[in-house]
Amino acid sequence: MVRHYESLGLLPTVARSEAGYRRYSMREVHTLRFIRRARELGFGMAEIRVLLSLWQDRGRASREVKQVAQRHAADLQRRIDEMQAMQRTLEALAQHCHGDERADCPILDDLQAGPRDRP
Repeated sequence: MVRHYESLGLLPTVARSEAGYRRYSMREVHTLRFIRRARELGFGMAEIRVLLSLWQDRGRASREVKQVAQRHAADLQRRIDEMQAMQRTLEALAQHCHGDERADCPILDDLQAGPRDRP
C-alpha cells in the first residue's frame, strides 16, 4: 500500500537504506497513521487527499474539514439505507420461498425479472 500511496501523491517518496528499506521520518509515520485511520472510517482516496491537504495546512478553516466529514457521513447513511432496503427485499423473498423440492422459487423469479424502477 505504501507504494500505492506514493504513486497517488499521498505520501512523499522516502529515502532508502543501502539495503533498500524505506527510511521513514516521524512525519511520514504520522501521515501513514492518518491515512490508515481515514481508511478505517471509510474515506476514499480522493477524500483522504483533501483531508491530508487540510491537515497539513495550519491556516485551514475547520469548517472545510467538517464539510468533508459531513458529506462522507451522508454518503455512508445513503449506502446503509440502500443495504437495509436490499436486506428487507431479500428477507421478504426468502420468506415467500417454500425451500422444498418444488422448482418454483420467488427468489429466482425476482432475479430473472431484472432491475425495477425506483421511485
